[in-house]
Amino acid sequence: MAPRSRTPCALAEQVVREKELTRFADRVSATRRRLPMTPVGDYTLDGPAGPLAFVDLFQGVERLVVQHFMFAPDWDAGCPSCSYAVDSSPRHLSHLRAEGIAHAVISHAPIGTIAAYQRRMGWDDLLWVSSANSPFNRDWGWTSDDGEVPGFSFYLLADGVGYLTYSTTGRGVEPVLSTVNLVDRTVYGRCEDWEDSPDGWPQHGTYDGPTRRHDEYDG
Repeated sequence: MAPRSRTPCALAEQVVREKELTRFADRVSATRRRLPMTPVGDYTLDGPAGPLAFVDLFQGVERLVVQHFMFAPDWDAGCPSCSYAVDSSPRHLSHLRAEGIAHAVISHAPIGTIAAYQRRMGWDDLLWVSSANSPFNRDWGWTSDDGEVPGFSFYLLADGVGYLTYSTTGRGVEPVLSTVNLVDRTVYGRCEDWEDSPDGWPQHGTYDGPTRRHDEYDG
């Protein structure tokens, strides 16, 4: 605790550090835009109204963001953390569309199982497709012998061909999750025990936090 008179100086010092982080992130983004682009190939995925070619996911624009949502074929419900990621993504996809960017979700579960869970979650605006009858997930590492892998991929459509331009998993998805970034800026942060916090701050294990599917919270 400190008197209000100390706050402006402390915040000004923090702004300097955060500007350094922002400029570093800008340099990282510049290298990301120069990564090699890899053709994806021809895949047919199961959509809500029937088969879709991979390039159909672009929905008439040049760029595409795909969330790889962990949902194994024998699961009744999608991954809670991936569900959290959907809820943290833009809820008005028209903003992406205005930038010439399409959005889609791909999971390994059958399309009927996906559709039922999508209705439960109220995500009617998402284009969510299934790779259950396609080698896509295996070919690109989103399903392995160890199970499903979460993440995001980014693509460019050029001359009718879809190209992978960038992908990320693990903590690499955090910059696109608005809820995580808001939590990080509160005084306790995520309350996870890997964080460097003052003595006495509440903390728990990384996977012991309160995150649930949004219809599973009390109240």
